[in-house]
Amino acid sequence: MSNIGFTHLHVHTEYSLLDGSSKIKELVKEVKELGMDSIAITDHGVMYGAIDFYKEAKKVGIKPIMGCEVYVASGSRFDKTYTKENTYYHLVLLAENNEGYKNLIKLVSYSFTEGFYYKPRIDIELLKKYSKGIIGLSACMGGAVARNILNNNYNKAKEVALMYNEIFGQNNFFLELQDHGIENQTIVNQNLIKMSKETGIPLVCTNDIHYIKAEDAEPHDILLCIQTGKTIEDENRMRYLGGQYYLKSPEEMFQLFPYAPEALENTQKIANRCNVDFEFNKYKLPVFNVPDNKDAFDYLKELCENGLKKRYTNITDDLIKRLDYELNTIKQMGFVDYFLIVWDFIKYAKDNNIMVGPGRGSAAGSLASYCLQITDIDPIEYNLIFERFLNPERISMPDIDIDFCYEKRQDVINYVIEKYGADHVSQIITFGTMAARNAIRDVGRALNIPYSDVDRIAKMIPMELKITISKALKQNTELLKEYNSNPQIKHLIDMSLKLEGLPRHSSTHAAGVVICDKPVMDYVPLNTNDGVVTTQFPMTTLEELGLLKMDFLGLRTLTVIQDTFNEINRIHNLNISEKDIDYKDPKIYELISTGNTDGIFQLESRGMKQFMKELKPESIEDIIAGVSLYRPGPMDFIPKYVKGKNTKSEIKYTHPLLKPILKTTYGCIVYQEQVMQIVQELAGYTLGRSDLLRRAMGKKKTEEMELERKNFIYGIEGEVDGCIKRGISEKVATQIFNEMQDFAKYAFNKSHAAAYAVIACQTAWLKAYYPVEFMSALLTSVSDNATKISEYIEDIKRMNIELLPPDINEGFDRFSVSNGKIRFSLSAIKNVGKYLIKNLVKEREKNGKFYSLKDFLKRLDGELNSRAIECLIKAGAFDSLGGKRSQYLAIYKKYYDSINQLKKTTMIGQLDLFSANTNSQNIVEQDTLPNIPELSKKELLAFEKEILGIYVSGHPLEEYNFALKKFISNSTLDFIENEHNEIENIKDGQKVTVGGLISNLSTKFTKNNKQMAFLTLEDLFGTIEIIIFPDIFNKYSDYLKEDDVIVVEGKASISEDQKPKIICFNIKPYKFLEDINKTVWIKLPKNLNFTIKDIEKTLLENHGNTPVIVYDEARKVKFNLNSTHWVTISKNLILDLENILGISCIVVK
Repeated sequence: MSNIGFTHLHVHTEYSLLDGSSKIKELVKEVKELGMDSIAITDHGVMYGAIDFYKEAKKVGIKPIMGCEVYVASGSRFDKTYTKENTYYHLVLLAENNEGYKNLIKLVSYSFTEGFYYKPRIDIELLKKYSKGIIGLSACMGGAVARNILNNNYNKAKEVALMYNEIFGQNNFFLELQDHGIENQTIVNQNLIKMSKETGIPLVCTNDIHYIKAEDAEPHDILLCIQTGKTIEDENRMRYLGGQYYLKSPEEMFQLFPYAPEALENTQKIANRCNVDFEFNKYKLPVFNVPDNKDAFDYLKELCENGLKKRYTNITDDLIKRLDYELNTIKQMGFVDYFLIVWDFIKYAKDNNIMVGPGRGSAAGSLASYCLQITDIDPIEYNLIFERFLNPERISMPDIDIDFCYEKRQDVINYVIEKYGADHVSQIITFGTMAARNAIRDVGRALNIPYSDVDRIAKMIPMELKITISKALKQNTELLKEYNSNPQIKHLIDMSLKLEGLPRHSSTHAAGVVICDKPVMDYVPLNTNDGVVTTQFPMTTLEELGLLKMDFLGLRTLTVIQDTFNEINRIHNLNISEKDIDYKDPKIYELISTGNTDGIFQLESRGMKQFMKELKPESIEDIIAGVSLYRPGPMDFIPKYVKGKNTKSEIKYTHPLLKPILKTTYGCIVYQEQVMQIVQELAGYTLGRSDLLRRAMGKKKTEEMELERKNFIYGIEGEVDGCIKRGISEKVATQIFNEMQDFAKYAFNKSHAAAYAVIACQTAWLKAYYPVEFMSALLTSVSDNATKISEYIEDIKRMNIELLPPDINEGFDRFSVSNGKIRFSLSAIKNVGKYLIKNLVKEREKNGKFYSLKDFLKRLDGELNSRAIECLIKAGAFDSLGGKRSQYLAIYKKYYDSINQLKKTTMIGQLDLFSANTNSQNIVEQDTLPNIPELSKKELLAFEKEILGIYVSGHPLEEYNFALKKFISNSTLDFIENEHNEIENIKDGQKVTVGGLISNLSTKFTKNNKQMAFLTLEDLFGTIEIIIFPDIFNKYSDYLKEDDVIVVEGKASISEDQKPKIICFNIKPYKFLEDINKTVWIKLPKNLNFTIKDIEKTLLENHGNTPVIVYDEARKVKFNLNSTHWVTISKNLILDLENILGISCIVVK
């Protein structure tokens, strides 16, 4: 331990994305071990890690110094032109106090919102405005002072230094000495020492830290390769040469700068001056502007009491008592304005016909939320608990996440921005990290290890939550064996371990929005991601700082539900909505029980379909339980739940008091709320305390659980009765606690499950009663996903609903209903823009249907181009006019050109297009169609696929599909990711058999000059890539032609960074499969006195896979020949047999 006072003031952590590899936790720990008492954070242009750094430093007893290495534009931050002069320089800024920290926030924020051009840049104007409380250091060789010195312009360097000194003030700006063994730094240092003597600007020593220990230089070098897309073999890549960019000890720094003791001492002086403190968990909620100067709580109470009257016809004392309790808790915890803010923007959404979900998360357990119409789940009916949402014994921000119609979610966010001010509202940042598998793949690419080897190692890491490489090495003996026996793989894993967990990139959180009482920039720095302004701190950090964050989620299913009701009301002249659904309607549960749940919210996956078929739900409670149980872990309890439902009389409860709590779930503990109710009813816990127990069980902390076990059984004097005091034996209480503990780690939030179950039932009701309208809206919701459309089209066929091609006289910019059939969306046609469709529909609704191609071209003159017309024809959009697609393709260019020519003529003569004939608008111009045949079925289908992305009027595989089903184990649907971006039906390495047609085929030669192939196999639902290695290719190349139908046996290759593929083992052409389906019938006629011996030679010479059945006419017996006598059907075989036995004796069928 050293007593030398030194502090590192130029430090890049993991949040200098893909440039710094210093993990904050490890960094501050090493600082402590090296005997230093403080350290700065100065990431490149950002403050992403500021709060994490502050907390971790404080935790180990190190003083955190808040800073940033900013980029300073050479001119104005608003100048974003590409010129040699328009560059930027580095400058290190450290916050001396909280005012300086606030100014630093503003500088960094404006560098993104105003100055971003390749890098987030400030300029001198901003620096002058926000310099108070900030200490500046001249930075590395990328700083303006050093750069001018290296450009042999000492005077300019001195001028810049004096300018900075004037901006920050004397003793607030320091000239930075660095020594990483680079010759240019020696030149810079000599000049900086000279400049310091001439100007009086003090010196400071720093080390430009990018990693923690000297041995981290190699993984850091790999990290730079990942950033730049290079490999370590690339000579011209970005590098930090010399290996000196690590956290050096004070002794090492003093050895480096023996000539500058004052500069070394200044590091400690600066550290002593820098004191920034944060206030955590003190709420900074915006104030809701209550009308008529009313008190906010009185207004909230008034709204809730009015809502209670609307929600309930019979208002009981229990309801009033519960609402009062909730309101008082909300007031006591300081969240009155929070509830009013949420109520307000949800009211805006509903008033503006923006569908809002019934609830999400624990908020559905609040009666106040229900009365305010924030949620639409009755917490009383579903036995939901308020304390699961807002616990007075655990002060934390309430969490109300809201689902909105996917298409109109932004409208609600815009309303909030308008109401509270654009500077008071921001979206939230999130970080993608180098997870275990991704780290292996990234490092493997940088080390230039063959992809196949990297992929093999990456796939040895289990696909499970929170998996790490270290855990994988313990779990997978095969991976450990590779690590211990293969030096290249050991190096790959060692380097990956160093980089695993580093943040890789920033992006915008899908739903998070923060709303502040002051401009967001007063509290946190801002960032921009693809033009979207976000905070620089993630959601959890914002909550710790006391800021109000909410999730505005866009849910496609809500859009589907709203669109379906719109279509129902349009077609059937009704005025109904989701509020008219009866959740006790047996038709809902009959449909779900069939397993035909494509499009039904949360019930679409193969496993869930099977679960629902076994469960045969009879009520929404069954759906709530189903949503809760169908997850890893609780799935193990599904058989017990199903058995309990089907044999209710056999359900046994450990204690009678459990029956009212567990009756709806047939004796199983399924929900977190049930755990809370059990400890309340049996041991006398308050609901607030029971929520703390529920949280402890979820965290699986052994010491806490043993303490809670004791409390549950024996109680706490004056606080909790305990089971024994309430007459429950120790043995029974222990058994109940064990059961709770066993399931609590998997138990689900019933409030959340109930909200999801409601949406599931809404979609099931729509599919049961209005299947055409529902499937039409469903198709519109996935119109950007050809595979999903194909999947739903198969469901439509199963439901005997006809799908019609797009049509200029009936179609819209969405899938629509036409006489009980579904009309394909016009917007799905390639090269036909939304603007054209909008004008087409507008013209049709104003002036009636189009009567001919000529009529269409004239009426939409100015909106069309020849490519759009061609695509409309190929898609079948003109079919209803009466002509063939081939005819319209033959004449459209001629019509289009003549109209354009007429247009030019009329423009020259200043005439109206129709002025040559005053009655022209009353004349229906018919098309003169050439007498030519229609395109072949194959051509028509090919055009549909080309223009619409899928086949509409048929599929090239339809005639083969029935037979193919007998030979395949999987379809391309099994390779589609679910809503969690996981492929749940196929595992990597699984043997699969798929069938379809070859839609694309390409070959290439390997390094060994052997030919292999990549083909795209297409089935009814989509496509998948098949890889055929040389040995297999040589064997089956004769069968590989585009448009041929084949069956492929192989191994699934599933990777996170690539689309799924199949490695081929075997190929069977369809024509061979046809024969497998057939049988050769041979009759031995009694008049010829033949036996099997007479035809055996012919059979053996034509051996194959087609069974042979022989009928002996003389003995009147039929027998199947052994497979050794099966045949390959061919003309020669049939002719040979007919020559021996006669034509009438051979039948193939």
